[in-house]
Amino acid sequence: MNPRMAPSRPRGRATRFPMNESSEDSPAVGDNVPDLMSLSFNNRYARLPEHFFSRVAPQPRQGTRLADVSPDCARLLGLDSLVAEMASSREDRESLRLLMAGERLLPGMDALAQKYTGHQFGHYNPQLGDGRGMLLGELQTENGSVFDLHLKGAGRTPYSRFGDGQAVVRSSVREYLASEYMAALGIPTSRALALAVNAEQVQRETLEPGATVLRVCESHLRFGHFEWLAHSGRHADLKTLIDHALREHFPECLPDTEKGASRAGEAPSAPLADETRIAAALLMFETVITRTAKLIAAWQAYGFVHAVMNTDNMSLLGLTFDYGPYAFLDGYEENLIPNHTDQAGRYGFAQQPGIGLWNLERLGIALSPLIDVEALSAALGAYEGELQREYARLMRARLGLPDSRDEDMTLVQQWRELLAAGKVDHTHAYRLLSHWDVTQAAPEALVVRLAGERGPHGNSAQARDEASAWLARYQTRVMAIGLSADDERQRRLAMLGVNPLYVPRTHLLLEVIARVEQGDDTTLEAFRERLSAPFHRPEEGSLEAAQALGQAQGVEAELVDDWSRPPAANAAPICMSCSS
Repeated sequence: MNPRMAPSRPRGRATRFPMNESSEDSPAVGDNVPDLMSLSFNNRYARLPEHFFSRVAPQPRQGTRLADVSPDCARLLGLDSLVAEMASSREDRESLRLLMAGERLLPGMDALAQKYTGHQFGHYNPQLGDGRGMLLGELQTENGSVFDLHLKGAGRTPYSRFGDGQAVVRSSVREYLASEYMAALGIPTSRALALAVNAEQVQRETLEPGATVLRVCESHLRFGHFEWLAHSGRHADLKTLIDHALREHFPECLPDTEKGASRAGEAPSAPLADETRIAAALLMFETVITRTAKLIAAWQAYGFVHAVMNTDNMSLLGLTFDYGPYAFLDGYEENLIPNHTDQAGRYGFAQQPGIGLWNLERLGIALSPLIDVEALSAALGAYEGELQREYARLMRARLGLPDSRDEDMTLVQQWRELLAAGKVDHTHAYRLLSHWDVTQAAPEALVVRLAGERGPHGNSAQARDEASAWLARYQTRVMAIGLSADDERQRRLAMLGVNPLYVPRTHLLLEVIARVEQGDDTTLEAFRERLSAPFHRPEEGSLEAAQALGQAQGVEAELVDDWSRPPAANAAPICMSCSS
């Protein structure tokens, strides 16, 4: 995530929810390390008209324990005191636990639930909004960046409909680990600061233990925010929301005379002039198209299936957002559908690029009361080219192709066909390829793996011939540029740095979830540590050491790690539900 910079602002207005009256008794910490009770909030969304949201207090959850805190996310927010060895760490973690238990907010927070709508499985639903999550406040870091702190599982809101407003361990562990993993891959995503488990029993398909996740995001603006205002005919409010989005999140789209967000505690800035808004909103739409195209290209390159690409789950900032019954590919399956609610396969793996465009079209329709339809349509024409260019760039990096050639995407397509035919493990295939020194013959272990022990032909002679043929084409392509021995070593090192060893596989997540439900958080921490640094084993500690291991012991040496194992060969596919 690349936080945008904003000028320093004073703390936002005080919350109406019970909290510590002051931070005077908080223990001192090291220089320049803020504690939780002294944070600064700039609650920009709370300064919008009050019918954009409902102020609501989190509901206390009994028996809450803090299961894990992400050090990477804590450092992103400047909250080193949560993870560093210092006197205040215990007190700060207790304050965080109370926050996630719904028992206490931090000074300056202003909790609210946002109203929005959206298209769910292709049908417009006007009855949406934050039904179990609350925007607690917008934290302003010392460098001027602002992040939403959003508590999932915080309780019922006016938008809960028939829901209970709670979250469960199952979905919370999955979101917590996946968001931190995606950040480690460099894929735009919301983040998760911490996971807490409580003593509630929540009814889903069965009774499940309750949990909360503290989600961190540059903005929670969704396509559905704009759809709500457009579909309900609130065009004046639509202008207000566009002005807010432009000033706070897309200032680069504004003319120089209009740049600079309003300061905390002041009345909102005057509305933009209509001509200025129209021109800037079109630029914003073009930016959203580019970011969304690049995001989905990354999903396709890394085998991620979001599984619920409703427009209310689409981030205006182009972030992976609202993790539900997602999955990463195990064996390569072109149209994996991990959500058992999606019986029509609308959100399968192969469908994601098309659905991304369809969702952008819905956003364009929401902007059309203010912007010329032809201009919006013309902007959408850039989507496919942006997606294809980014996908090609990522795939060249994953395959270690040293330059760009017209025939590369044919090689990529043949690679996907090879993996699909042999039901080859998607993650392991790239990792094994990353260890192959192409100045040498392809290792037998690599040929056998790519032939696909799990495929319909088993590890037949024909399957081996097809694997060998692709490897020969690949070897010729890589060596055509005339790499030196050091160039080849650096090429493979770069591949190891973009082809993860670890991935949040569904069957491994289920094992972690079961342990957390039993009160054991050690496996959660262990898996989070690997997913936050997914490109080498902790024992090696660096890409260079991982490369040396493969060089000395063979391309399969690191696949013995229990956290990298694929599901059993005869295991049935695992589908999850949308319930949380």
